[in-house]
Amino acid sequence: MTDTSKDKAKAFAALHRKGDPVVLYNIWDAGSAKAVAESGAKALATGSWSVAAAQGYPDGEAIPLEQLVTTVRQIAAATDLPVSVDFEGAYSAEPEQAAANVARLIEAGAVGINFEDQVIGGSGLHDVEAQAASIRAIRAMAASRGVDLFINARTDLFLKEPDAAKHAGLVDEAIARGAAYAAAGASGFFVPLLLDPALVAKVTAASSLPVNILLKPGAPDVATFAKAGVGRISYGPFPYRAMIDWLKGQAGSAYASA
Repeated sequence: MTDTSKDKAKAFAALHRKGDPVVLYNIWDAGSAKAVAESGAKALATGSWSVAAAQGYPDGEAIPLEQLVTTVRQIAAATDLPVSVDFEGAYSAEPEQAAANVARLIEAGAVGINFEDQVIGGSGLHDVEAQAASIRAIRAMAASRGVDLFINARTDLFLKEPDAAKHAGLVDEAIARGAAYAAAGASGFFVPLLLDPALVAKVTAASSLPVNILLKPGAPDVATFAKAGVGRISYGPFPYRAMIDWLKGQAGSAYASA
C-alpha cells in the first residue's frame, strides 16, 4: 500500500462527520468518475447496481469479480479522489475468502467498501456473528497492508421490508447489528431505505459509527438528514437510472425525427 493510498484512506474517513455528512453521488465507470469529480466531489463511491448495469449485468454479484476489479482500477486511475466500492457481499460468505477478495480492490486503488449483510442470491440476512466474522477478517487483512480501509457495514433490514410503516419495529435490531459490526471493526453503518428522519435520528444517536443513508427520489433533503445526525449520504443507482432515462429520451427524439 502506497503512502498516497494511505493518505486517501485517512482523508476519506475524515469526511464522515455526524451532522455534517459527506455526499457521494454514486458513479459506475471512469467516465462518470471524472464527471462527478469535476463537479465538486470530495470523494467517489460506486453503486453496485450501476456498475453492473453499465456492463450489461444485473445486480447481485453477477458481474465477474475480475471485471469489477478492472473497473475499480480504471476509476481509481481517472482522478485523485478517494474511491469507495460497493462490494455487496464481497463475493464470498467465507470470511478469509471475502477478505482476499477485498484485498484485490485495495490493490486496484480502493480505500473503502460497502459490505452488506443480505444473503446474495438467497433470502434474508446473514447471522450477525457470521457477518461480524467477515468484517473482522477484512479489517485484519487491511491492517496487515497498513491501510485504514473504510468498511461501511450495511444492514438490509429496511431494504428487505417494503412497508415503511414497519420500519420503526426494525430499528432496535438495526442498532444491535450496527453495534456488533462496529465491535468487529466496521468504520461506518449503512441503513439503506430507512428514510423517516425521526427513525434515522434514533439510529444515529445510538451508533458509535457515522451513519449512511440512501437518498432516493422523493426522500427528505440533505439538510434534513444532516439535522438527523447522519455522516454520509449516498445516491445509489438513481444517478445511473436518471442518465439512462435521459439517454433514451434523446435517442427517441433522434429516431422520431429521422
